[in-house]
Amino acid sequence: MSDIAAKVGVSHATVSLVLNAAPGKRVSEEMRTRVLTVAEELGYRKSTPANGPIGGIIVLLIDDLMASHHAAPLIEGVREAAEGQGLAALTVVTGGQVEFAESILDYLGRRQIVGVIYATLITQLAPVLPAKLGNYPTVLLNCHQQRAEFSSIIPGDLAGGFAATEALIKAGHRRIAMIDAGKDRLEAARDRLSGYRQALTTYDIAVDPELIASGAWSLDLGREKMLHLLDLPSPPTAVFCFSDRVAMGAYDAIRLRGLKIPDDISVVGFDDDSLARKILPPLTTLKLPHEDMGQWAVAELLEKIAQPKKPPVRLKMECRLIRRDSIAPPR
Repeated sequence: MSDIAAKVGVSHATVSLVLNAAPGKRVSEEMRTRVLTVAEELGYRKSTPANGPIGGIIVLLIDDLMASHHAAPLIEGVREAAEGQGLAALTVVTGGQVEFAESILDYLGRRQIVGVIYATLITQLAPVLPAKLGNYPTVLLNCHQQRAEFSSIIPGDLAGGFAATEALIKAGHRRIAMIDAGKDRLEAARDRLSGYRQALTTYDIAVDPELIASGAWSLDLGREKMLHLLDLPSPPTAVFCFSDRVAMGAYDAIRLRGLKIPDDISVVGFDDDSLARKILPPLTTLKLPHEDMGQWAVAELLEKIAQPKKPPVRLKMECRLIRRDSIAPPR
C-alpha cells in the first residue's frame, strides 16, 4: 500500500479506503480509478483470511455517547464499512471502564468476534486498554499510543488549525485572533492552537498573545471571548474559533457590536457542525472526518485479520476546509 500511495501521491489512508472498498464519500471516482490502476500495475493482490470474516462481528468499544454530537459519524462509519464487507458491527458503550470491556469480550468470545475497534469520543492518547484486546485484531479509533501496539487513526487537528488560519491570511488578513478552548489536556485544543501559531509564523506574522482568547468551549463563552476581542484598542479583522459552537457565539458578539460578517470581520470555525451551513452567513469551517475515520478503521482491521504480522500504522486524517460565506478581504 505504501508503494501505491507514493506513486499516486496520496495518503496510505486513501489507498486503504479504496482497496478495501470502504463506501467513503471523500474519495472521488477519478482518484479511486487512479489508485486501482496503479495497484494493478504494481501487482497488488488483496489478502483475505483463510476462513474469511464473513458473518462475524466487529466489536466497537466506545467510552461515551452523551458528551458530544461527534459519536454518530464515528459509529456510522464503522457500521457502513462493516456491512459492506458482510460483517455486523456491535457498538458497546463502556463508560471508560476497563473491567466492563473485558467482560464483554469474554461474553462474546473468539468464535463470534473477528476484530475489535476501540474508540474514544475525545481525541487523546489511549487510556489503559483492556488486556484482552491482545487476543483480537484491534484498531484504535480517535485515540493513539505513544508506542504503537495497534494501528490508530485520529483527525489532523494541527494541520486543520494551520489551514483555517492560512485561509484567513490568503484573504488578506494580518490581525487574526483565535478563540481557543484553553484546555491543555485536550489534544485537539493544543493541536489547533499550534496550527494557528505555525501558520502565522510561516507567513511572517507575529503571534500576538493579546489576540488569543482562551477558555471558550461553548456558545456562551465564545460570545464572551469575542466581545473581549472586539473591545481591544486594535481589534482583529478575522477570528479562528476552536469549534463551530464557539464560532456561533462569536457571531452573536459581532452582531451585538453592530458589525457584519464577513464585511467587517471574517470568521472560521472547526468541526462542520450541522448548524454551520444553516447560520447566516454560512460558516467556513474545517470538517472533522469522523465517518471516514470509522470506515478506515474497518478497512485497516480487515488488513490486520488478513495479515496478522502487519506492523501497526499511525495516521492523521485530513480535516478538509469547507469554504462558505464567512470570509472576505479586510476593509
